[in-house]
Order: sequence, then structure tokens, then C-alpha cells
Amino acid sequence: MTPRTETRGNSSGLLVLYLALGGLAFACLQSLVSPALSTIGHELKVSTSDVSWIVTAYLLSASVLTPIFGRLGDMVGKRRILIVVLSVLAVGTIVAALATNLTVLILGRVLQGAGGAMMPLSIGMVRDELPRERVATTVGMISAIFGVGAGIGIVAAGPIVEHLSWHWLFWLPLILVAIALIGAIFGMKESPVRTPGKLDVLGATILSVSLVGLLLAISKGQAWGWGEPKTIGLLAAGAVGLVVFVLVELRVKEPLIDMKLMRIRGVWATDLVALILGFAMFGTFLLVPTLLQLPEATGYGFGRSVSQAGLFLLPTVVMMVVFGPIAGLLNRRYGPKVPMFLGSILVVAAFAIPALGHGEIWQVLASGLLTGAGIGFAFAAMSNAIIESVPPAQTGEATSVNSIARTIGSSIGTAVVAAVITSNTTPQGLPTDAAFTDGFWVCAGVAVLAIVAALLLPGARRRHEQAVAVGVTDVPDEPAEIHMLHRSNA
Repeated sequence: MTPRTETRGNSSGLLVLYLALGGLAFACLQSLVSPALSTIGHELKVSTSDVSWIVTAYLLSASVLTPIFGRLGDMVGKRRILIVVLSVLAVGTIVAALATNLTVLILGRVLQGAGGAMMPLSIGMVRDELPRERVATTVGMISAIFGVGAGIGIVAAGPIVEHLSWHWLFWLPLILVAIALIGAIFGMKESPVRTPGKLDVLGATILSVSLVGLLLAISKGQAWGWGEPKTIGLLAAGAVGLVVFVLVELRVKEPLIDMKLMRIRGVWATDLVALILGFAMFGTFLLVPTLLQLPEATGYGFGRSVSQAGLFLLPTVVMMVVFGPIAGLLNRRYGPKVPMFLGSILVVAAFAIPALGHGEIWQVLASGLLTGAGIGFAFAAMSNAIIESVPPAQTGEATSVNSIARTIGSSIGTAVVAAVITSNTTPQGLPTDAAFTDGFWVCAGVAVLAIVAALLLPGARRRHEQAVAVGVTDVPDEPAEIHMLHRSNA
């Protein structure tokens, strides 16, 4: 492996900027469309069920393409694949912006899904290019950017649609994609860390079919009916497909995802946290705007417009920006377990407050602040936990799995919370006050599992031993006071 040098790090500020802009654009595109679905459906003259494919197609594509591009980045060079990913993302965004019918718009969204690989490629490049002492903080910031982008998408969707048109939901992020693409072409050097080999086509195919089955059933289960044969069939096919994928990957010489990595406690526990907090984050993005937009006449709604409701999520976004880098600093001192544990506790508190009472606006704002702080802490810690658990040459595939876990969690969270708030409605078809209470408690209960998963992460000494065992040489040493304690006990 070619060592990092200060020569390569001279333009590290621009490197981080370009990676952050690309990640921000992708994350915005993930959530920007959701609040505008009814407007898009009305203008394109399609049903609510059909227009939801704009979101579903994006999630499916991102889940399928993320591990493939992540593995290719490890194989042939992260910068090279990053340029491909940004180019496909740009083309997809242009296609979506110019779309005049649903079919073309869905095609654009499928192409945009390639941007899901931005996370593993970005984390890998930061690890390869930056000095060791800057990696944890920078990874924390970039990881937070992906959560921030999702929040900005929810906040900005209303004003964009109200003052411009839904086409600008794509034109504006395209500016960020273009800057990131130009920066990748002219302002980045190729990473020297790679794992030569060939793409596991069979594994990629099986994984793709499995993820499509699972995510399609999860995202469409409420509309189709959870007891319908096609829903159950897709869930079963997806689950069986994942089992087959694992068996195949254990036998092929050059797997798409090395299953040995999934045996590392620092990896599988982190993926579990990603799955759970992905659920919680999108639970917030659904519950809070819906509650704020309900008429005041209901006695529990706040009668806000789409734009005003989005602005109430701004504190959540700000907290993500602030606490992502702080998590990186904590990681350098104590390792990823501490910020991930603290973040999970904050998320539980964020949902417990409105579950106990959401009749006052301060309760909604407090929930948003705690959610942003918790997600900022945990998401940054997740990426650092992966980095410290796997060899540099396998960063892409490991972080790809983590991204998929987060996507699946987001899909499950959206589907479950939507089912909860639509299962208890008023005669006018609006969610009842009790429905929101149930929704907040469900998210709080799920988030408790993230605390348990965070506690399963290895401690400082065990983490260091596991890192050495798998060939990770850039993991920080255990804190001095812990090291001295072990020596005294010995």
C-alpha cells in the first residue's frame, strides 16, 4: 500500500469539499422529492400509487448499485469510479429535470440511484488520502453531510415547489453535482489503495434480486396489503435470496462482499445501528411534517404550510452539522463506541419527548434538536467504526453494506410509521392524536435497540486487537489511561 504523504494532502481541503458537495446532492435528491409527490402526481396526471415509484425506484437503484460501485472502487480506483458515479448521477438528474411523463422521471431516478456509492467511495478516499490524525474528524463531517442532505431536502422541497416548480427539485442539486464532478476530474488524484480482481457478477445478481424483492415489498406493502400473496412472496424471495447470496459469497474466490468482514463485531454491530437509526431518522421526517401540517381545528395539529413545516426541521439539520465533527473528535479520544452510544440515547430521548406530549411547539422543536444531535453523533461514529474494523483495501465494500443497511432501515421506517399513522384516523381521514403518540413510541422503542447494538461494539482494547488481526494499521491506539489499566491488571 502506498503511504499517505503530505504532498498528496496539500489539496485535501478541496478534496473534502468536492466529496461533501457530491454527497450533499445525493442525500438531497433522496428526500427532496417526497414532500412534493402529490404536486408531481397532479401535474403528470398519475395516481398516488404510481407516483410513489419515484421514491421506490430511487431506493431500489441505490441499494443495488452501491455495493457494485463500492467494490469497483476498491478494485480499479476510487477516483475513477467516483467520476463514473457522479456522471451517471448528473445524467439522471438532467433526465428527471426534463421529464414530461412518469416513465422518463422514473428512469432519471434509477440513474440517480448510482449516487448511493458516494458514501463508500468518499469514506475510502478520505482514509487513503488524508493524514491519519484528520481521518476521524473528516469522516465524521462527511457522514453528517449525508444526514444533513436528507434534512435539507425535506426543508427545501416546499419553497422550491411553491415558488418555482417541481423540475427545480432536480436543477438545483445538479449544480452541486456538476461542481463535484469537475472537482473529481481536475482536482483529485487517484488513490493508490486498491484490490485488483474481477467483479463477482453472480453475487451482484443475487444480491440485486434479493434487495429488490425486500425493498419493493417493504415500500409497497401498505398499498398492496401486507397479507397479499405478492407482498409475502417478495419478502420471502428476498430473505431466501440473501441466504443464497451469503452461501455463494463464502465459496467464490473474489466475492462482491467478503463475508469474513461481516463476522467482525465492529462491522455487524455498526450495520445493525445503521439499520435501526435509518428507521428512526425517516420516522422523524414523516411524523413531524405531517403533525405540523394538520389543521389546528383538530386540536393537536399546528396548521402550518408545507414550507413552514419543513423549516421546523432546520434545527435538526443544524445539529447534524455541529455534532458530526464532534463525534470525530470523540472517536479520536475514545473510539466510535462512545459517540454511537451517546447518539443512540439522544435519539431515544428525541422520540420519548413527543410521545409523552406533542401539543406544544417546543416539544416538536426539542425533538428535532435531539434527533439531529443523535443522528450526527451516530452516523459519524458508524463510518469511523467501519474504518477501524476493516483493512483499507476493503473500505468500499464494508461501507457499502453499511449504506445498504441504512437504506433498508429508512424504507422500513417510512413504511411502518406510515402504517401506524394511517391505521388510526378520524372520520375525515386524518391521523388521530393517538396515532402520532403511537408513531413516536414505535420509533423510541426501535431506537432503544440501537443503544443495545452500540453497546455490542468492542471496547478500546478489543477494538485494537481485532484491527491488528485483520490487518488494519491506521486504527488509533487505545487511550493511554486504558492501556495503563490493562498493564496494571496484567
